[in-house]
Amino acid sequence: MKNDLVSRFLLSVIAIALAAIALRPYMAPASAQAQSGAAYPVYIEPGVQMLKSSNGSKQLYGRVVVDLRTGKIWGFPTMTTDPYPFNALNSKPQTSHAFELGRFAFEDMDK
Repeated sequence: MKNDLVSRFLLSVIAIALAAIALRPYMAPASAQAQSGAAYPVYIEPGVQMLKSSNGSKQLYGRVVVDLRTGKIWGFPTMTTDPYPFNALNSKPQTSHAFELGRFAFEDMDK
């Protein structure tokens, strides 16, 4: 008789615990969270630098950006010492197209 009472008590505790687990999402739903993964993991060097292409065909002011996935170093021309592309003769917003400056061999750090 005592064994039967203990079994019923344990089964009741298990049933109540399962009901609590099943009802919790309905009683207090978890808040939605947006993922904050960067589309392009890059490092943007502060300030404006004089950019020189590897073949020597270009030399102008711009921003230096390092792609942290591949180690490639890109130069985004701004034409002036301003931190963004600017053309005094054109009032439309300017777009800066990158050119490759070099590459950091990140894989060598594991050696």
